[in-house]
Amino acid sequence: MKRWQPFEWIVALRFLREGRMQTAFIVGGVAIGVAVIVFMSELLLGLQGNFIRRVLTGQSHIQLLPPKEAARLLPAAPGDLAAATVQAPLQRVRSIDQWPAVQDQLRAMPDIAIVTPTVSGSALLARGAASRSISVIGVDAGDYFRIVPLADQITRGEARLGPNDLLIGVDLASDLGVAVGDKLAITAPSGAQTTLNVAGLFDLGNRGANQRTTFAALHTAQSLMGLPGGATSLEVTVVDVWAAEAVAQRITAATGVEADSWIRSNAQFFSSINAQTTANTAIRFFVGLSVASGIAGVLVVSVVQRSREIGILRAMGVTRGRVLRVFLLQGCLLGLGGALAGSVLGALALLLWTRLERNPDGTPLWLLELHPALFISAVLLAALTGLAAAVAPALRAARLDPVVAIRG
Repeated sequence: MKRWQPFEWIVALRFLREGRMQTAFIVGGVAIGVAVIVFMSELLLGLQGNFIRRVLTGQSHIQLLPPKEAARLLPAAPGDLAAATVQAPLQRVRSIDQWPAVQDQLRAMPDIAIVTPTVSGSALLARGAASRSISVIGVDAGDYFRIVPLADQITRGEARLGPNDLLIGVDLASDLGVAVGDKLAITAPSGAQTTLNVAGLFDLGNRGANQRTTFAALHTAQSLMGLPGGATSLEVTVVDVWAAEAVAQRITAATGVEADSWIRSNAQFFSSINAQTTANTAIRFFVGLSVASGIAGVLVVSVVQRSREIGILRAMGVTRGRVLRVFLLQGCLLGLGGALAGSVLGALALLLWTRLERNPDGTPLWLLELHPALFISAVLLAALTGLAAAVAPALRAARLDPVVAIRG
């Protein structure tokens, strides 16, 4: 049995050791390039994740709404020469037709994680002589709080929604001078009235939302808005937040109910995310191109410097294939070594950045998570880049004529 001899490895490592200065410079260049790619990619992923958390903290991925009232054509009065006009109708609080059946249909879709009904509408909240216009959102706390983690934003009291409970914002509580346990009178536009207890105060991080938004139990809001058993919207979360628009289109096609995704309702935000991703991809491409150019340049110089040695090896019977593999292996080792060093350098830069860049209160700007898949892909990409960059120098070395190379 013929024993395997790592000839290509021995020669490739010897060439790299003999050109220590060149090897050190190119490994350092690759390391810096990979560190830039890792740092920027992780930073962009953290930034996008932070934006998404902020955008989706108070809303679902997809919202199903009842159809809007159709416009009415008002004919011209007799003897009036003016053309008929179209009057936009008043949009009333309406329920989604047959929403339990639609909910069951959505829950059967594999791309959908949670579906829950809500009832929302305007009302007047009063305490003594003070009153405020508010938006009442009736929810099923069990499912809705899995979509919007309201329990995490409770500052006082608890996230409890019994038949007589109400959750209000801290700014609304401050304006009315109320605390947990106080009673508030609520009057709907239809004239329906009820009195609810303040079970908890929340802070959504937005003063306008804290002053206007309130949460009640689903049945309580249905009675208040005059929609017994109804639902003004179905809140949906999907498995992949980036596929929300495609899922929303499939929902509309399957159910006939209008579905708005967070992507469409936050079009400017989504456009900025795409622009950041495109810019990051362009930067990675040019960094990779510079890394490949550096490796190719070093290997071309190595071929020229070692032409005589290559000629001697060829004269001793070393095949062109082995010579080719020697230089391909050098390119791969340069890319791999630089990538490993760059990954460590990028991770250290990220840890340093999280320690130095802080909010005014001392908390991190946003939480950064190191993704192993990103580091693995960066290492593999750098190794393949080094291999590709070594193709031209390796072919040149393999094609050297032994006699010409030895004569110099």
